Amino acid sequence: MSFKIDRGLFRYDFIDHHAILCVPVDADVKDIRKRYLQIARRLHPDSSITESPEQKQLGNELLSKLVNPAYEKLANERTRTEYILILSQMGKRLVQESTSVTLHTELGKQLANAGNIDHSYKSAIAKLAQTQYDSLEQALQVIAHISELNLVYLMRSAVKTSAASPPITQPKVNSATPGQDPAKQASPAPPPAPPKEDSVVEQYVRRAQSLIEKNQFAQAKVELQEALKLEPKNSHCHSLIGMVYLKQNQLKMAKIHFDNALKLDPNDQIASQWKPKIDKALGQQPTDRKVTSSPNNEDKQPDKSGNGGLFGGLFGGKKK
Repeated sequence: MSFKIDRGLFRYDFIDHHAILCVPVDADVKDIRKRYLQIARRLHPDSSITESPEQKQLGNELLSKLVNPAYEKLANERTRTEYILILSQMGKRLVQESTSVTLHTELGKQLANAGNIDHSYKSAIAKLAQTQYDSLEQALQVIAHISELNLVYLMRSAVKTSAASPPITQPKVNSATPGQDPAKQASPAPPPAPPKEDSVVEQYVRRAQSLIEKNQFAQAKVELQEALKLEPKNSHCHSLIGMVYLKQNQLKMAKIHFDNALKLDPNDQIASQWKPKIDKALGQQPTDRKVTSSPNNEDKQPDKSGNGGLFGGLFGGKKK
């Protein structure tokens, strides 16, 4: 059986693992594992004693070729983080190309204009999960349906960070009159102009700040790196990414970015607060703009024993 799906995110040469498992794109590992076990029990040949050999074979193929690879991708911390970053970038790209996005399902069209996007999206996903693999012959169509919801949710999430961004009402509805050239149909409004470069940087920064608050430092670092590609002399971006490196205990990288932030803006609050403490943790004595070090404490790393050092002294060490 061919497992080709050409709707939703699959249409963009992307394997939508969340759609295969029917979990929200922000599901945590615990919920992903719980959902995987439910599907595995349904599809495993030993669990389908009342079904025909053909049904058992189809269920086993769905399990081995779609469900197991999806679970392996999303259950691993590293691969899931990389995958989520790709999803985020896809959402941004699809917003810019929204006039070329076509929605095929009524639920997808409703979600595109829903008021409470998070509630509507997760409620729809939960409802579809109840019957996703009831009919194995229809399983691919249901996965395509779920992937379309994921596509809409990613697009809505990408524009939600900017209050000035219009709602996602631009995706086309698959309702062209037979024989009529869709390109000749009247368009209600021209596509929005691409955002200015500075507004893009602000969006990166807002997303990064939100991720930092959630302790998702790897994703925050990617957002800030993208922002610095656009504005390499943005002191706020340098101080924020310095903070990310600090939280990851990469003190030398944090120092580099705090130094850059202070060169660009000597009054940067974050860099001004943390750079002296990093200098001290690295065994350096800060001066106006020069740093001296002795052979005995050069490149000294913070004490990780919990009794001192940067994180022991500043973020709370072990209490005796």
